[in-house]
Amino acid sequence: MKVLFVGNSHTFFNDMPQTFADMVEAATGSRPEAVMLAYGGRSLIWHSQEYFALRYNLMYGDYDYCVIQQQAHPFPGIEETRTGLKPMVEICRAAGVRPLLYMPWAEKRFPENQVKITDCMEQLGREFDIEVAPVGLVWKEMLATHPEIDLFWKDGEHAGPVGDYLIAQVLAMCILKKTEFAYPAKMRDFFQGLEIDRSNLRLIEDAEKVPVDIDDETVSAIAQTAARVLESM
Repeated sequence: MKVLFVGNSHTFFNDMPQTFADMVEAATGSRPEAVMLAYGGRSLIWHSQEYFALRYNLMYGDYDYCVIQQQAHPFPGIEETRTGLKPMVEICRAAGVRPLLYMPWAEKRFPENQVKITDCMEQLGREFDIEVAPVGLVWKEMLATHPEIDLFWKDGEHAGPVGDYLIAQVLAMCILKKTEFAYPAKMRDFFQGLEIDRSNLRLIEDAEKVPVDIDDETVSAIAQTAARVLESM
C-alpha cells in the first residue's frame, strides 16, 4: 500500500504519517509507504494552485490513497474548501487514487467551531462522493469522555503526540475498514520538550529517538472511542 498525505502542520506534526504506517503494519503485517506533501499553514487552495507537484505525485507515484487535510485554525469555510478540494479529487480519480478527506478538530479555546468543520466535511464528502475520516469527531468525543488525556500540543491548536496517535489510528481504521487490530504502543514526539526556533529549526533529527511509549490505558481509550464513532456513522 502507498499513501500520499496532503496538508499542513496538522499532518506533519510528530511525523504522523509514520505512526499511521505503524498502525497499518500492526494490522496487516505489511508496512505501507507513506509520502507527504505538507507545509505549515497551507490550505487546500494553496495545494491545488501548486498543481504540478500534486499532479506529478498522483499521476506517477503509484498511490493507492490520498489523505487530504484542509487548513483548520482558522477554518476557511465550505466555499474555499470546495474550491481547493475539487481539482485534487479530479486528479485522484484520473490517476486511479482513492481520496480520503481528513476532518480536522477545533481549537481548544473554540470547541464550538467543530460543528462548522464537521458540517463542511460531511457535506463535501456527499457532494464529491468521497469518504471522510472523522478525526475531529473522535477528538471531540475523547475530550468529552476522557478529559484526563491531553490531545493538544501546548498551543491548544496542534496535536501533541497522543493527538497524532489518535489521528493516525482513525486514518488507519478508515483505510483498512477495520476497527479492531493490534495497536502499537509507540507514538512519535519530535519535540520532546524542545521549543520551535524559527531561525534555527531543529527538532529530533534521529528517527530512532522520535518514537516514545504510550500507555495501554490511553491506547485502549482511543481505540474504543474511534471504533464507537466510526461504527455509528
